[in-house]
Amino acid sequence: MNRWIRAAGLAAATAFAASGTAAAQNLTMAVGAPVTSLDPHYHQLSPNNAVADMIFDKLVNTDAQARLIPGLATEWRAVEPGLWEFKLRPGVRFHNGSEFTAEDVAFTFQRVPNVPNSPSSFAIYTRPIRGVEIVDSHTIRLRTDGPYPLMPMGLSNVRILDRETHQNATTEDFNSGKAAIGTGPWRVVSHRNGDRIEFERNDTYWGERPAFQRVDYRMITNDAARTAALLAGDVEFIDQVPTSDLAKLRRDQRVALSETTGLRIIYIGLDHLRTDASPFITDNDGKPIPRNPLKDLRVRRALSLAIDRQAIVSRVMEGAATPAGQFLPEGIYSHVPSLPAPRPDPEAAKKLLAEAGFPNGFRIQLNSPNDRYINDARIAQAVGQMWTRIGVRTAVEAQPWTTFVGRAGKQEFSAFLIGWGSNPEGSHPLRNLVATYDREKGWGASNRGRYSNPELDRMIEAALKEMDDAKREKLLQDAQRLAMEDVAIIPLHIQTNIWAMRRGLTHTPRADELTRAQDIRPAPAR
Repeated sequence: MNRWIRAAGLAAATAFAASGTAAAQNLTMAVGAPVTSLDPHYHQLSPNNAVADMIFDKLVNTDAQARLIPGLATEWRAVEPGLWEFKLRPGVRFHNGSEFTAEDVAFTFQRVPNVPNSPSSFAIYTRPIRGVEIVDSHTIRLRTDGPYPLMPMGLSNVRILDRETHQNATTEDFNSGKAAIGTGPWRVVSHRNGDRIEFERNDTYWGERPAFQRVDYRMITNDAARTAALLAGDVEFIDQVPTSDLAKLRRDQRVALSETTGLRIIYIGLDHLRTDASPFITDNDGKPIPRNPLKDLRVRRALSLAIDRQAIVSRVMEGAATPAGQFLPEGIYSHVPSLPAPRPDPEAAKKLLAEAGFPNGFRIQLNSPNDRYINDARIAQAVGQMWTRIGVRTAVEAQPWTTFVGRAGKQEFSAFLIGWGSNPEGSHPLRNLVATYDREKGWGASNRGRYSNPELDRMIEAALKEMDDAKREKLLQDAQRLAMEDVAIIPLHIQTNIWAMRRGLTHTPRADELTRAQDIRPAPAR
């Protein structure tokens, strides 16, 4: 069974050079993925969500194990089927001094689905709300079309804004820092897009007081440079520790590691949109194939069976992942016990290709980011080699995330490597990744391959209305099994989240992999 949480501190002998009172008040940290926006409703992306958690608050928070805990709401209950009530925390103020009330919650829910040009909308979490009733300044009721058990879970993804401050605020206003005003533990001092964000502690924060006065939150997307910055003492904390550096860092007495099995699945998305020619698929002579091979289940299964997931985990990820055949890791609600990672079977894959009319295979391009996920481009190269061995001659094109994600969102690719960090509940990846794209419902917001299966949609709908946890889990498990049997996506592995820091610091590792300054503190004196 996979470990759920393991925090390993290495014995310390030598401290990094800088220390003292000033250093103790400041924290310099480096993250491996760029933050694309400070607008908390613009783009469902883990780096953005991590920073949003520093600036803003949600009604419902999650702890390190992704369990629901009170946030701006102190309690919640289903008053009746289709009606949820949330009691709001009194005495909370925004960074600009505005009082937090139910009016702000109502405004936030109205804004979420209306953010222009959102590449991955948060509307999926607010769409079920059909009516908002403000009972008093600190009580709000949310009406849905019938039972909706996931309301608290959904609202753990929605950061609350100030109605007065943010009434006409644009995404650009947030990115400039002008509108980056929340109730969270940190205030934004400055933001240099793609480079760094400077924060100062919010000393009036309602929750636990952060340990540091100021935070320099840097974006260093090059793995080697990020590790080098830690070892040189230029930064004190890094995330996305390169697997190639793990052995070295474990031996370094100046360094401590923090680890947990995560909720991020790395997978291959496929072009389900086109029935005719797919843009990056040709025959072996380089001529377009009139029909999209990926619409044939036998081809999709062949591509999955060609992949040796354990080899990728051991050789590319150096053990810092778990082979996957579904969305969620073992031990999480709605994980499917009878759905293991597929074993590689190249001969069976070749037979399936022949049955589908491709005895000699075809050519395909696999697109991937090269700066977003741990070893992303290397994983894509490994998959490409495995596909080539069964006759699907694969060219890999890796590019920066900011370019890649825009193209993926426009359905430009035939096959692409990407990741998804889930809530600890199966409807989250199902609704976002494989439900039929529906802007009005907020479904399929990150379904970049445009997979569509009406039977699966009906199963998800049924689960979303089932208030009994055990019955809902069975429905979600059945839906996930259907999605995987139909190869809606090709799961590869679930990442192990690993952070590294200088001796003298301690960190609470999070299953959702968010890298937040409030989770770092000076280590207790020995």
